[in-house]
Amino acid sequence: MKRNDLRRLTTEQPNRASRNLDLRSALEIARIMNREDGKVAVAVKRALPQVARAIEAAAQAIGSGGRVIYVGAGSSGRMAALDATECPPTFNLDPKVVQYMMAGGERALAAASEVSEDSAAAGRHDMAGRRPTRHDVVVGIAASGRTPYTIAALSYARKHGATTVALTSNRNSHLAKVAHIPIVVDVGPEVLSGSTRMKAGTAQKMVLNMLSTGAMARLGYVYDNQMVHVSPKNGKLRERGLNIIAELTRTSRQQAARELKRAGNSVPVALVSLLAGIDSKAAKQHLQAARGNLRRAIAAAKEPGK
Repeated sequence: MKRNDLRRLTTEQPNRASRNLDLRSALEIARIMNREDGKVAVAVKRALPQVARAIEAAAQAIGSGGRVIYVGAGSSGRMAALDATECPPTFNLDPKVVQYMMAGGERALAAASEVSEDSAAAGRHDMAGRRPTRHDVVVGIAASGRTPYTIAALSYARKHGATTVALTSNRNSHLAKVAHIPIVVDVGPEVLSGSTRMKAGTAQKMVLNMLSTGAMARLGYVYDNQMVHVSPKNGKLRERGLNIIAELTRTSRQQAARELKRAGNSVPVALVSLLAGIDSKAAKQHLQAARGNLRRAIAAAKEPGK
């Protein structure tokens, strides 16, 4: 798509619902935006079959020792960074497992570096540095679906065997065409024309939440609907860990605290120990053998002769 064809993109078109936005009261502006935001979940719902495919691909990649690598530029890159950096504290995951790659590098997170997104060469170079393989899933994120940096990075990853996913808000995009799994969330024109940090950005956040959380749930890093691999590295997370242990094992907080200490401050080890009726050392061994899958570890520990 040529630059002068940008107006053809749905996300670049004027939104009739927000006409004369600058003449509206504060409450009217808020109401308009709220009504438009209500359309995002509906648009995401239409893309759920493709999201599910991406979840399975990500789970398979992580389960086989591979990685999930998000790629984006501008606000899309910042959404990628947000989801990737939330995975270690939520699931106690090695930061190398879910990564992000952003046009302009880490400095672009805090300072605008939108010119970087025009470099296809930079996209190829940066992705080459990650050495993608058939064990990896690479997710290209671009509301327009036309960002040269992201397209080049995704194309490079696909040529080197990675499973590729595109997340965009415009149909028939170049980015979607180079992906094995295209996720198109058509949210329509933005309240502020072209400002894809708004509805398109919200859609990206919703889909990435589903992708990472769904994959970790499939891998057993979630038990029931609890983040059982939470790393209690501060006061709030320790409290959350204690609450999880107490609730899932139906014990008192005092007992949960004692077990967490015996488990070396590991919530999943404490849970396996209490739910399977074994000591912390054995619980840790079963958890390692199950590659972090809590249900499998508990089931294995309860097998006769174990």
